[in-house]
Amino acid sequence: MDAHTLARPAPEGAIADVDVLVIGAGISGLSAAWHLQQRLPHKRFLVLEREASYGGTWLTHKFPGIRSDSDLYTFGFGFKPWVGPPIATAAEIQSYLGEMIEENDLDRHIRYNHSIETADWDSATARWTVTAALPDGTRRLFRAPFLWMAQGYYRHHQGYWPDYPGMADFQGPILHTEEWDAATDYTGKRVVLIGSGATAATVVPAMAEKAAHITMIQRSPTYFMPGRNENELAELLRPIGVDEATIHDIVRKKIIHDQHQIVQQCRAAPDAVAAELLAGVQALLPEGYDMRHFTPSYRPWRQRLAFVPDGDLFAGIRAGKADVVTGTISRFTPDGVEMADGTQVPADMIVLATGFNLCVFGDIAFSIDGKPLDMGDTVTWRGMMFTGVPNLVWVFGYFRASWTLRSDMISEFTCRLLQHMDEKGVDKVEVVLPPALVDSPRGLWVDPEDFNPGYLARGQHLLPKTAPGPEWRHTQDYWREKDEIPRVDLDGPAFRYARTRLGVTT
Repeated sequence: MDAHTLARPAPEGAIADVDVLVIGAGISGLSAAWHLQQRLPHKRFLVLEREASYGGTWLTHKFPGIRSDSDLYTFGFGFKPWVGPPIATAAEIQSYLGEMIEENDLDRHIRYNHSIETADWDSATARWTVTAALPDGTRRLFRAPFLWMAQGYYRHHQGYWPDYPGMADFQGPILHTEEWDAATDYTGKRVVLIGSGATAATVVPAMAEKAAHITMIQRSPTYFMPGRNENELAELLRPIGVDEATIHDIVRKKIIHDQHQIVQQCRAAPDAVAAELLAGVQALLPEGYDMRHFTPSYRPWRQRLAFVPDGDLFAGIRAGKADVVTGTISRFTPDGVEMADGTQVPADMIVLATGFNLCVFGDIAFSIDGKPLDMGDTVTWRGMMFTGVPNLVWVFGYFRASWTLRSDMISEFTCRLLQHMDEKGVDKVEVVLPPALVDSPRGLWVDPEDFNPGYLARGQHLLPKTAPGPEWRHTQDYWREKDEIPRVDLDGPAFRYARTRLGVTT
């Protein structure tokens, strides 16, 4: 079986052998597949995907108005130009991903409806064995020297449900955006949406078009950044005949530069940035609107800024189709929600946009030589490799920049690492802490003083730990990593290689 004639998985009980297994066919897994095919065409690889098709988030999310909260010039691939509006719908993103798969003949490498249950590393053979369950209950085994985890970081079909008093008393339906049924009819309904942030900013204007009225109840406000859903630079370049690949490259670089400036300003002058953001929102609200509903208590960028294309969230408020209530929920009532201050918010339907549950390494049962592995006991190297876990990378992207920027960066790094292993004649690589850090204090995956969304606060204990120094943490700093990671010395002290069959360690 060569790289161009991959056989379909063998029957239950048989083992399919490849060189690299990629877990997940969302945007990160597709980046991995493209880079493997382009950079290492001699490698046999498969992409195993739990869902029935590609796309990850953009396939599984069905809630009203689903769209990106990052611009597609940077959230899209660097190698495939984006030609639509910066903020795109899920359907537009799926179409873009589908084109990429077709243009590069990647579908032959993808196996859908494969839900990964276990992954065991065998030191004697330097191989991972992965068990995948199919919808009919059968199981298939896959074996590869290298495992590339690109399955995302949250449970796609299970939202986070706060336990509000009186939920059983409410007479209408209670729905969660993560578990949304696209057939749900909310026409003419009074809707209460609980939550804030990017999901709420998407759902509220979309539901306001059909609902009688929608009220967004939030415990605390989010920073919003309204703006036109077009890129002025791209629109200037297109009429003068600049080709789309060049436009994509220039606009992508300009956006990355501008984002860096914003992050720097947030750190250096958070009050000034907050004032500017609030002024942009206030300009789109009715005169005299109570700005406490849009004035967060935290510094900009401690949580993700939510972009509001064309200010559609605020248009619903101006039109009287939407409003905001800020405070603590006391309980659900048969007819709606009662706030702690006694305010009654009537509802025919309640929608929870309360976030999701962290999914650490795909909720897969990992083991090393048959011994269960707790990823929370490992220490990360740059947020992609882990002490005591050989021949594995995990794609965990950025919060302050587009996720795909890091997906593509990790793809380039991993292909370079695999090629380096071939050149050295080794079949095992793992990262090791230097002696000075072996007994050093362990930190959390993300410092809550730096970034503190609820899903991380609830799941930090499950994630790998950090050690002192930028090399032993996920810095969330694209503008630093874009220069550092391509220059990483693969023979540096962080890496330990071995030739398993000859028993040689380097």
